[in-house]
Amino acid sequence: MARRYIESGEAATPSIVVAEVGRKLLREIEAGNETPESRRRRLEFIRASTQIVDLDFKTAVEAGEIDVEMKRRRRGWSLADSITLTTAKRVDGKVVTGDERFRGMRETLFIRD
Repeated sequence: MARRYIESGEAATPSIVVAEVGRKLLREIEAGNETPESRRRRLEFIRASTQIVDLDFKTAVEAGEIDVEMKRRRRGWSLADSITLTTAKRVDGKVVTGDERFRGMRETLFIRD
């Protein structure tokens, strides 16, 4: 199902997710589980196959409000999670993820590794 979103050209990635993925892959390089070239390819795939959505004022305000609410309900919830969720809601989209913090949410298309 995630592939369908990407292949349809309708997939979007919040810019903060690009930063988080890039950071995670750098840690994987340090651990010996990733190479700089594969990191570059993965990030390029995101750029080439999805629309990168920058954080605008309205989304930032809404994400701050969601963040306060979600931190009460979900352990480990982050501001980046709130920005991602808010972005999905604003474009009437789905968060495609395997992150347990998003499990069970109607805005989530949950995938496994």
